[in-house]
Amino acid sequence: MPSEMSALDILSRCRFFRGLSNESLRKIGAMARVVRYEKGRMLFRQGDDCPGTFVVGSGVVRIYKIAANGKEHVLHFASPGMTFLEVASIGRFECPAYAQALEDTVCVLLPQQPFVRALEADHGLCLQLMSSMAGWVKQLTGLLEDIVLRDAIGRVAQYLLRGRGAGGGADFKLPTLKKELASHLNLTSETLSRTLRRLVECRLIELPDPQHIRIVDAHALSEVADGILPQEFE
Repeated sequence: MPSEMSALDILSRCRFFRGLSNESLRKIGAMARVVRYEKGRMLFRQGDDCPGTFVVGSGVVRIYKIAANGKEHVLHFASPGMTFLEVASIGRFECPAYAQALEDTVCVLLPQQPFVRALEADHGLCLQLMSSMAGWVKQLTGLLEDIVLRDAIGRVAQYLLRGRGAGGGADFKLPTLKKELASHLNLTSETLSRTLRRLVECRLIELPDPQHIRIVDAHALSEVADGILPQEFE
């Protein structure tokens, strides 16, 4: 993303703000500020005061929780065009999780108080917020279903199919290191690597390099996600 890209440029590319009038978008842009984070930098920690709503312009941010025993679980990855911390911002809650830049990242920050005041004054923006929250609930429900109802192979297959949809094709880049992806899928790194190898051996996917996936047989991969395994898995 060009370094000179403005807050308004980033907001206009965000799915959350699609459908807003130009006037409403300009009002949001007027309060926004561009913030940059180097790879590995923490954006916030659980329990911090909520700084506002973030919109990713470039890079990737991982949102994660830490259990009492120290185990981390990745809730989701925020990539360009995505927002996060909206619920805490509108509800005036503390930050509910941790957020860390996995790459050099550029975000727009909509400070909490001005953003809340804009929501109170703009009906269209409120509707957009409700739509975004509904999508987030759907995403969390899907993740819960995957963990509860699918085994390791089904979980990985479903994730790859969703990634294919997001990327618009059979080839796409994994958003993060495999250990982070394993945490997101509630798997160990070893189980994730073993599962990917099995999918490669069955010629359902290819791994051109450690960070890229190529889906060879989407139909068969969909069956694996639904628990129907090819004979090679037996």
